[in-house]
Amino acid sequence: MLDHKLSRRSFGAALAGAFGVAVLAGCGIQSGSSGKAASTAGSGLFDATLVHDIDVMFEQSDYDTVIDAFLKDGDKNWIEADVTIDGTTFEKAGLRLKGNSSLKGLTKSGSTATTGTQQQRGGGPGGSVSAENPQDLPWLVRLDKFTAGQAYGGYTEFVVRSNTTKSALNEAVALELLGLAGLATQRSASTRLKVNGGDQVLRLIVENLGDKWDSDNFGAAGILYKAESGGDYSYRGEGAESYQDVFDQETDSGNPNLVPLIAFLKFINQAEDAAFTSDLGSHLDVSAFATYLAFQELVKNSDDIDGPGNNSYLRYTTAEDQFTVVAWDHNLAFGGMGGGGRGGNPGGGQMQPPTDGNAPAGGGQRNGGGGGRPGGRSNILVQRFNADTTFKAAYDKALTDLKASLYTSGKATEILQKRAAVLTAHASDLVPADTVTSESDTIKAYFTA
Repeated sequence: MLDHKLSRRSFGAALAGAFGVAVLAGCGIQSGSSGKAASTAGSGLFDATLVHDIDVMFEQSDYDTVIDAFLKDGDKNWIEADVTIDGTTFEKAGLRLKGNSSLKGLTKSGSTATTGTQQQRGGGPGGSVSAENPQDLPWLVRLDKFTAGQAYGGYTEFVVRSNTTKSALNEAVALELLGLAGLATQRSASTRLKVNGGDQVLRLIVENLGDKWDSDNFGAAGILYKAESGGDYSYRGEGAESYQDVFDQETDSGNPNLVPLIAFLKFINQAEDAAFTSDLGSHLDVSAFATYLAFQELVKNSDDIDGPGNNSYLRYTTAEDQFTVVAWDHNLAFGGMGGGGRGGNPGGGQMQPPTDGNAPAGGGQRNGGGGGRPGGRSNILVQRFNADTTFKAAYDKALTDLKASLYTSGKATEILQKRAAVLTAHASDLVPADTVTSESDTIKAYFTA
């Protein structure tokens, strides 16, 4: 495995962290009112050995207003909501839509605003979602948005993810494997989500990439930037205003600073080939990026930095004057684009198993030099990295090493089995056991492809 400057955890520590055994043990509730004995409080929000209960209540008129605003202009506005997590209620928490491709097919009964907005945003890969089913939508929850100091086990925010599978096992497993690959990842847990007294549905929650996440994963001073779905990695000049809606500063947002980001974009776009080869390591953690690309290929994630959603973050470490590409959005891992599920197509569907030894149905490989996959785009950093023989060799080695350490070793199988067992034991009323088995088998097929 490649030696990254990014700190990493050993397999044992990572597995313990993912399942809440060591990292989250003893984390308590802060500033919430308990409606019942919070017996799971010490287990932590992201204890993946449990299926947590999350109940969300909000005013229908507030919800209608934010849906209308999104359909009209793409705005994602906050509303107040009471959020109950495993029996502990947080009053006046914040709730807003979170997602891009998962919201592209959003419709609202009786609304004519969807047509123009959908034409602007394009069709989503998973089909459509309806505003009449808020429990199916992707959400960002901030417990302290409107009430200062509210947190659950040290966490103030989390994301309710959409997925094209019914179990969301593909994303849960991919995120754990990402950590074992030595890259910054997000903790996740399965939940029973209920919205405004409706039926419970199975949803995956994950950490949101913000100040706490950044500190936990990097520690050293720096800035985290999010690549927006409508942007790209092009150089647009020295003015910060040129990067509005292209990159968003996620940490230390009260002190906006795009100077290092703009310098990085200028280099990757304008450097001569020889300078790109010799100097890229001064601007980017090349080892981590080679592993990032290899990992996305290994889990067949078609919606990454080089995909239609431009899904990535850039983390600038001040002391090293260097960037690290951070992975985000793995709900299409393991061929997840092949079917519909909650948040994609409420009718459900199946992931697509590998069609040969290399690529899944509908997928593609990234190391041919041009970047891009079906429906994707060509990211300039990926394109130039792939075209360089030195960096291509690092990618090839990373792919070989990761396959051995994650798949051949049996670690991926172990993670998948544990995650599936939790759903079978605690959520069979929401997702039938045979569905969990079927989707597990599809994921497992990628381990030996």
